[in-house]
Amino acid sequence: MTDCLKYQIAISLIKGIGPKLARNLIAYVGNEQDVFKQSVSSLLKIPGIGSITASAIRKSDVIERAEKELEFIDKHAIDAHFFTSESFPKRLAYCEDAPLLIYTKGVNCWDRTKVIGVVGTRKASEQAKINCETLVADIAKRYSDVVIVSGLAYGIDVCAHRAAVQNNLSTYGVLAHGLDRIYPSLHRNTAKQMLENGGLITEFMSDTNPDRPNFVRRNRIVAGMVDALLVLESGIKGGAIITARIAQSYNRDVLAFPGDVNAELSKGGNYLIKRNIAALIEGVDDLEYALGWESVAKTKPQQARLFNDFKSEEEEILYKLLLTSKELTANELSMQSSLPISKVSASMLSLEFAGLIKCLPGNAFRLL
Repeated sequence: MTDCLKYQIAISLIKGIGPKLARNLIAYVGNEQDVFKQSVSSLLKIPGIGSITASAIRKSDVIERAEKELEFIDKHAIDAHFFTSESFPKRLAYCEDAPLLIYTKGVNCWDRTKVIGVVGTRKASEQAKINCETLVADIAKRYSDVVIVSGLAYGIDVCAHRAAVQNNLSTYGVLAHGLDRIYPSLHRNTAKQMLENGGLITEFMSDTNPDRPNFVRRNRIVAGMVDALLVLESGIKGGAIITARIAQSYNRDVLAFPGDVNAELSKGGNYLIKRNIAALIEGVDDLEYALGWESVAKTKPQQARLFNDFKSEEEEILYKLLLTSKELTANELSMQSSLPISKVSASMLSLEFAGLIKCLPGNAFRLL
């Protein structure tokens, strides 16, 4: 696996090779390692490979750089996900300009059913920060499994991450540099907290500086990983507007908070709304309506009414465990309840039929 990853990293370093060409290239030669064993004449026979790209593949410096990066990620417990692997974010994989490979630190839960991007200006107003904190808190009250994605920048980005951490939501920061640093450095503690229930994502290798062009590339990952993108506050120009346009091109839902027509930092959101790029949003109810979500909060009265109608004591015990946890596997339920796994499986099936819980991949469960 290590050798395979080395060559995957090396392929990602070759200029001019995107996911479509990389897939054709690997399919043509057999595997990642064999890509670098081909002669120039053999490479030129592959559709899409020209002389410049063929020469770049034959250079050994990409292998050497890949070996150096492999040492770095092994030393710092960083995960690497090639675009063909099962662990690569599924939403992002469908984007034509997705990176070939991403590096991540933290836990992998980016493929949950509800993933929201939250972006905005670095010079956020106090009202925009309040709107951000309130929205994330309200989302958490109704949907404990929502994932918040942003860019760990000043202003709205870090506000969204911190609000997610405070409300026990998973959150990912997409970086414009390698994982050997945190930029801005003032957000280092927030980044560490995010690793416990989310993490950091980047397509950039170590020793990559946060240069201006990297932020635009970062923005497409934010847009590609989410179901919907929320613009909390933005001027008419800037990263949030760029991200919104990218999200629109990916057929993602875009939503924006309106603002004072005379305020410079409201012009971006108002523009997106006026041009029908974004739906107007003022709170979590608008988010639910726009995305067609059924609020867990709205179903709680029914669950409370059914709470005393369990078919067995085991069902009640297991249900109460899920009330205090976002998600538990059958083995975790068995350990926490001291019930045999056979009892757990039977009880969870009964609760699922009753419409009180949902079975997730990996034999995990959560409340509906």
